[in-house]
Amino acid sequence: LDFNDLSRVGDDMQKTLETFPGVFIMIDHHQQPTDVATYLFSDTSICATAQMVYHFLELIKDENAISKDMATCLYTGILTDTGSFRLPNTSPTTLRIAAKLIEKGAKNARIYNNIYDTNSYNRLQLLGQALQNLKVVPKYKTAYITISEEEKRKYNFQKGDTEGVVNYALYIKGIVFGVIFIEDSEQKIIKISFRSKGHFSVNQFARNHFEGGGHDNAAGGKSNLSMSETVLTFLELLPEYQEALAKSDEI
Repeated sequence: LDFNDLSRVGDDMQKTLETFPGVFIMIDHHQQPTDVATYLFSDTSICATAQMVYHFLELIKDENAISKDMATCLYTGILTDTGSFRLPNTSPTTLRIAAKLIEKGAKNARIYNNIYDTNSYNRLQLLGQALQNLKVVPKYKTAYITISEEEKRKYNFQKGDTEGVVNYALYIKGIVFGVIFIEDSEQKIIKISFRSKGHFSVNQFARNHFEGGGHDNAAGGKSNLSMSETVLTFLELLPEYQEALAKSDEI
């Protein structure tokens, strides 16, 4: 669910899955899926994989079996994948499904609060550090954030603490390309998240340069270089995309 290439699950898990003798079923909405799955349900026009799961239940005429817990999980997936229903690919169908899930027991206000309004003190301190590290490159309508391993340790980093931080780069007026670079000493890589507004495809950018991919406006990647080398490589790529970034509408 919600990934379409074994390389996206990490080296150790990838090796395990590559030798797995069972049948793979893939339900995913990212671009350019690989042929790893025996059964594939792929639709890049749908904004959330959780919505695709709902459609799958419709196809097998089993949506009436959705329990309160299932509705909560599906609503959560749709909420997060659509940026709280604000991303451009959020469709009328998406909103109708969300309404049906609320009718089936999903508590929309509680779910939102648990995801976005419940933070540890350390997470907010790390966010403050990330915003201090924020750099703007006005010529290319770009902003980027770095978070080092040392900074993660300083604020007792827990998995998930950096979720959504990349979006702050796009909150700056006139910026259409936002990036966050996060050092991961365990995997010995720099994890990268890309976000964009308008027509600039971060999916293609990530695939071309950082072994990644995803959606046109949200993608991920990685680098095996140091933090400073990774950022330098990124900055050296920007002139190549100056025209595309200049033409990218903010919305």
